[in-house]
Amino acid sequence: MKDQKETIQDCIQTLKRGGLILYPTDTVWGIGCDATNAEAIDKIYKLKQRSNGKSLICLVSDFKMLNQYVEEIPEVAYDILKYADKPTTIIYQNPIRVATNLIAEDDTLAIRVVNDIFAKELVRKYKRPIVSTSANISSEKTPHNFFEISEEILKGVDYVVNLHQSNKNKKPSTIIKLDLDGKVEVIRK
Repeated sequence: MKDQKETIQDCIQTLKRGGLILYPTDTVWGIGCDATNAEAIDKIYKLKQRSNGKSLICLVSDFKMLNQYVEEIPEVAYDILKYADKPTTIIYQNPIRVATNLIAEDDTLAIRVVNDIFAKELVRKYKRPIVSTSANISSEKTPHNFFEISEEILKGVDYVVNLHQSNKNKKPSTIIKLDLDGKVEVIRK
């Protein structure tokens, strides 16, 4: 079995080619691609049978990377992330430097500073945000662990991470929407 370093290199090669990966995150198993590659993002929408109007989450490795992909981050975002006791995704206004088909119609993007050791290292080494959407067809239930992921999803990605497959999945992240005027709205607890 490959170790984490080799697996990350394989993931990076797949992402650079515009491929899709299936990988563990700090929440549920995710289908991922390069968040700056519109064609790869289209592949995810097609695989999930999801309308392009429904936005996707992307992962960044730290606050420095977050600042590279959002025009203006409200100060409250740093406090929310600093004190969050579970994975928290924030919907930001005015995302920049990502594929346009990743941005919602209201010019927002959901981004999570990932804490999972594998996913964080993958994003950090890739040096770009990576899409993370649950590993299921849109109308189906989110799998609780790797072994509940459908054959259709497994066959639809270009690379499956062979690490942490026996781990029980955690719950999806909390989602909070922040407006530049300071309004905070909890979308999912």
